[in-house]
Amino acid sequence: MALFGGIEALTSDKVAPPGVDTTRPSIARVYDYYLGGKDNFAVDRHAAQMAMQVTPDGPEAGRACRAFLRRSVRYLAAEAGIRQFLDLGSGLPTRGNVHEIAHQVDPDARVVYVDNDPMALAHGRALLADARTTTVVGADVRQPEELLAELRERKLIDFDQPVGLLLLAILHHLHDDDDPTAVARRLIDALPSGSYLAISHFYDPGAAQPELSEKARAVEKVFNETLGTGRWRTRDEILSFFGDLELLPPGLVPLAEWHPDGEEDTRQTATYHTIVGGVARKA
Repeated sequence: MALFGGIEALTSDKVAPPGVDTTRPSIARVYDYYLGGKDNFAVDRHAAQMAMQVTPDGPEAGRACRAFLRRSVRYLAAEAGIRQFLDLGSGLPTRGNVHEIAHQVDPDARVVYVDNDPMALAHGRALLADARTTTVVGADVRQPEELLAELRERKLIDFDQPVGLLLLAILHHLHDDDDPTAVARRLIDALPSGSYLAISHFYDPGAAQPELSEKARAVEKVFNETLGTGRWRTRDEILSFFGDLELLPPGLVPLAEWHPDGEEDTRQTATYHTIVGGVARKA
C-alpha cells in the first residue's frame, strides 16, 4: 500500500528502517496506531491496547490531538501571520501535517520538523526529501542548546522573525528529571517578539475531579510500565511551561474546546478532559 503520493509504508513486522528497534514500543508508533496508521509493530499495538484497557477511547484522544494541531497551525498561519513553524516531537507523518496546513495559507511558509525516533525520521525524510520549504531534523528536545545551534548554523529558522513553536504531545513524555520547564523556557527565550507557542499535554485534574484524576494516574502507570514515559501533570505545572507568555482565549482548555471549527468530533469524553492545550504569544 502506498502512502503520501507513492511513499511505501513500512508496515510489516518483519521489515523496519535501519536503527528501528521492533522489540520495544515507540511513542511515535503507538500514536500512529491510535490514529489508524500502519507504521507500527506488534509491540506498539500491545502497549496501546494495554492503555486502552483503562481508557478505551485512546484512539479518539489521538484524533483530538491531531485536530488541535490542525486548528492551532491554521490559526497561527491565517490569523497571526506566522510564516515559519518549528514542530518538536513531530512523530510519524500522517494526514494534516503542519506544512500541509500552513501551505494552505502560504505555500512559502517554512516548516522544520524535529524528532529523535528513527522511524519518524526515515518516513519524514522520504516524504519531504524534495520539499523546498520543509525540513526534517534529528534531535532531542531535551537538548535545546544543541538543537538551537543546529537550526542557526543551517539557517533553517530565522530567529529575527516570528516563529510558531509547537510542543504538541511532547512535554508529557519528558520526565520531571528532564526539567521540562527549563527546556520550554530555553526555547521560548530563543524566540523573537511576536512568536507563538502551542502546547498540548496530558492533564491530571487532581481533587477537582477525583474520578478523572484516578484514571489519569492509572493510565500514567501503564504508560510508564510499557513505554517508560508519560506524565499527567496538574494545571499549574502545565501553565508553567508557557512562562510569562500571554495565553490566547480561551486559555488552557480540553483540546476540543480550543477554537472548535466543526470539522471533527468534539464530544467531551473523559479522555479529552485529561488532555488539554493552549496557545500563547510572546510580546
